[in-house]
Amino acid sequence: MISRRDFLQTGMAASAILGTSGFGNWGRLAAQQALTQDQLLQFDTFGNVSLIHVTDIHAQLKPIYFREPSVNIGVGPNKGKVPHVTGADFRRLYGIEDGSPSHYALSSGDFAALAQGYGRVGGLDRVSTVINQIRSERPDALLLDGGDTWHGSYTCYHTQGQDMVNVMNALKPDAMTFHWEFTLGSDRVNEIVENLPFAALGQNIFDAEWDEPAELFPPYRFFERGGVRIAVIGQAFPYMPIANPGWMFPEYAFGIRDEHMQEMVDEVRAQGAELVVCLSHNGFDVDKKMAGIVGGIDVILSGHTHDALPEPVLVGETIIVASGSNGKFVSRVDLDVRDGRMMGFRHKLIPIFSDVIAPDPAVTAVIDEQRAPFTEHLSEVIGQSDALLYRRGNFNGTWDDLICDALLTQREAEIALSPGVRWGPSILPGQDITREDIWNVTSMTYPEAYRTEMTGEFLHVVLEDVADNLFNPDPYYQQGGDMVRTGGLGYRIDITQPQGSRITELTLLKTGERIDPARSYQVAGWASVNEGTEGPPIWDVVEDHIRAQGTVSVTPNTSVDVVGA
Repeated sequence: MISRRDFLQTGMAASAILGTSGFGNWGRLAAQQALTQDQLLQFDTFGNVSLIHVTDIHAQLKPIYFREPSVNIGVGPNKGKVPHVTGADFRRLYGIEDGSPSHYALSSGDFAALAQGYGRVGGLDRVSTVINQIRSERPDALLLDGGDTWHGSYTCYHTQGQDMVNVMNALKPDAMTFHWEFTLGSDRVNEIVENLPFAALGQNIFDAEWDEPAELFPPYRFFERGGVRIAVIGQAFPYMPIANPGWMFPEYAFGIRDEHMQEMVDEVRAQGAELVVCLSHNGFDVDKKMAGIVGGIDVILSGHTHDALPEPVLVGETIIVASGSNGKFVSRVDLDVRDGRMMGFRHKLIPIFSDVIAPDPAVTAVIDEQRAPFTEHLSEVIGQSDALLYRRGNFNGTWDDLICDALLTQREAEIALSPGVRWGPSILPGQDITREDIWNVTSMTYPEAYRTEMTGEFLHVVLEDVADNLFNPDPYYQQGGDMVRTGGLGYRIDITQPQGSRITELTLLKTGERIDPARSYQVAGWASVNEGTEGPPIWDVVEDHIRAQGTVSVTPNTSVDVVGA
């Protein structure tokens, strides 16, 4: 008799064949200018259950450009492990040919040049086409949304998430979980959730006063699909009140709550669950650790860290699937579930090349309806870029460098701080920058661009605190996004050191002098979690800066010296 582990290894091999050799085919097809929708969506149906996963859409309804990170540093047990492998190393790991469509979709190298050939990605009407194709082959496939859906665009902000709710309802998901959605405020979130036609799940969303599971967000939902009793357990972002303003949702508490997760797994197993799926917004490294602690989870559909992996990662007997962000990918996972056990799987990460995949006309109509009242305002050209603007990387992205430049000039500051968030599409060299583009990298419900005084000592404390959120070797203490971006300030960071000793050599760039711990500096920033923060919205600050520049230039950022990576 073949053990379950052997079956899982066989499933992994099948996934690798689809993921790696399939990507190679894309490269050859592209060379022949013959990349087609049928080839992108080709899949040999397997087993008796299909899962469809999308996550971290960040309100991107239309096709975009989106560059993957060139730097993604892992620490502790995750050093050098996926998803902390990028660029040429990533391509070698998965056997991806240079210049192929998979190179463009999954890697950062030569991005601007490849984008000219392969075009935009995403668009929820294209995502709908992929979902419809999977459902035509497996009508009872489960569509699961990993969250960060009602956040990240002009229309989402001005409709308080309703545009995304309407479009996602047209896609007919079966369940979702949450993160940035809560920054709409708990009253608005509650209003939306009460009217959703699908499950809003979060085993770790608790009533803050009573420390009990929040009634509006059940921990799990059962589904009968393919003759299998499936339990989907939701895992919302654990660190909401730390990474985002807790005053916006004071009645809710979060946390990883892996002990409660184990209770929920045991509970659904006792109720006859034959397949247990965790729909997670933990982030990939946190999911890996949780999979090693909580027994009985078959599949974790991972979100939050925007990782796109062409193969699942196996932790014990749990497979972890990472499906990218911004509507750029859809994951399909077919499973063979027999006698209450997952016996094998087949997986494909499907890239949404928007020039190749035909839009679903019904969903296009819904999207156009949501955008119609705002089209003229969205499309106004504010300026141009002579360089690639992107946001990703542990320490800097050119979009964030531009935002920091705007804060320095428009707020008359010596130092600028910009949050290390991961969301936001890219702009190609020579491309117009529209108002929509600016909002795609600045839209949030606490946008005030503050100007304040900070001592050099306090600046050091801020940088050390954020660095520990990113580089603590225990994933359970990694509580935020990437490193805070800095303008006008340089420093050295040794990621191997403990908290309090990582950041040294703070330098005021305009003078070249070391930061004086006792001196106060004029600091501008945005996205403060503190209630009552004052200042103009960041999108106005950036728009004014770009208008003044006309064509923006962003010089290479060499102000951070990274040691130990």
